[in-house]
Amino acid sequence: MQYMCLLYFEETALEQDVRDACYQESAQFAQDLHAKGKFVAAAPLQPTSTATSLRRSDGKTLVTDGPFAETREQLGGFFIINAKDLDEAISIASKIPGGRYGTVEIRPVIEVPTLPRV
Repeated sequence: MQYMCLLYFEETALEQDVRDACYQESAQFAQDLHAKGKFVAAAPLQPTSTATSLRRSDGKTLVTDGPFAETREQLGGFFIINAKDLDEAISIASKIPGGRYGTVEIRPVIEVPTLPRV
């Protein structure tokens, strides 16, 4: 089963050198997961100032700059992993380097057979 691990933290709380070190450590962590057949995808996200939110209502589309919600922690990146169950997903997610700086939300991915495979 696939799980998405969403990383939330205060995007301005990390100095650039800490962020760069976390990227390097995360890349190595991804390589380690890949070697074990547990890696699907991962990426850090650009700052929320680059976000665009889209909302559809009554056949109209409203586009606004920025993230939908204003919160203390912002979505900063993600890992998609293969795990046999939630316990294994928790074990893997607990080792994600960026998790030291905030919250890791773990959610099972719904597999839709008609979606294209990467």
